Amino acid sequence: MNKLLFDKRNYIVIITALVLIVLGFVLMHGGKSPDGVTFNPSIFAPQRITVAPILCLAGFVLMIVGIMLPRKNKPNKPQ
Repeated sequence: MNKLLFDKRNYIVIITALVLIVLGFVLMHGGKSPDGVTFNPSIFAPQRITVAPILCLAGFVLMIVGIMLPRKNKPNKPQ
């Protein structure tokens, strides 16, 4: 019999956490200068310094919650 480590609910929470983490890192991406010498003020955009880290942190916390969620007790089926 193939028994999984987590319940379906755990996997849904873990996948949601992964999506939040990846979205946070995607929002942090960019803001470099075109020639490597000039200053680009878009590195201090609220999207990069506030929203993206909050999304990443929420994703990491949700990942811990997804791992720590207890299994739902289902009645054992006779084999």
